[in-house]
Amino acid sequence: MLDFVRTRLFNRNSHNERPEKIKRHREFVVIGLGRFGSSLAFTLHEQGHDVLAIDVDEQLVQRYANSLPHVVYMDTTNKEGLIELGIENFDTGVVCVGSDFESNILATVLLRQLGVRRVICKARTRTQRDILLKIGADEVILPEHEAGVRLARKLASGGFIDFMEVNKEISVVELIAPPHLVGRSLLKSNLREKGLVVVAIRRAEGVLVLPTAQEVIRQDDILVVIGRPGACDAILQKA
Repeated sequence: MLDFVRTRLFNRNSHNERPEKIKRHREFVVIGLGRFGSSLAFTLHEQGHDVLAIDVDEQLVQRYANSLPHVVYMDTTNKEGLIELGIENFDTGVVCVGSDFESNILATVLLRQLGVRRVICKARTRTQRDILLKIGADEVILPEHEAGVRLARKLASGGFIDFMEVNKEISVVELIAPPHLVGRSLLKSNLREKGLVVVAIRRAEGVLVLPTAQEVIRQDDILVVIGRPGACDAILQKA
């Protein structure tokens, strides 16, 4: 664990200037620039949000200095360094430190103490998730676990293109329209009676969002369905 603050701001305009203040509207601070953290930071930036990315690895900071506007080389377990950056002004802090759980805990506690409105953490195990929730994280994600569950559901069903679990009761599933539904309207497919709602249909010519009950399901349609996991499995079986 580093016992001193090592800060250096890298940006596209100057590699030596430190910011007096970053103009913000909706702001995110991302701690940890591994594969998960860097992907998160890039995506938020591409969507027009203000992102401050921080990592203790100077090589990672230099790597992303020309592609992210605000990148800081710093030990985020040092409270004074975070105060100096004005961390309390950020809307959301995401702690993406996976290899050093102690640093993950300390960064989470500091973000919460300094007043970051929402703190989200990445964890590697359920035990880590439980600990992070108890010390103040608003939300904890387990990317490897969630990816494994998602893949297992796709493989087990045999017909799912994509799968996302909203909670234990609700899932969003993307699947190729099963043959027994082709030629039927959504109304006559009786999907709603099974507790399923088709929220979109993807076709070669585009995506039809919130299709009407009279919309007819075509061959090769990709249905985006929301409902109970078991019911989603059932529609792949012939009625």
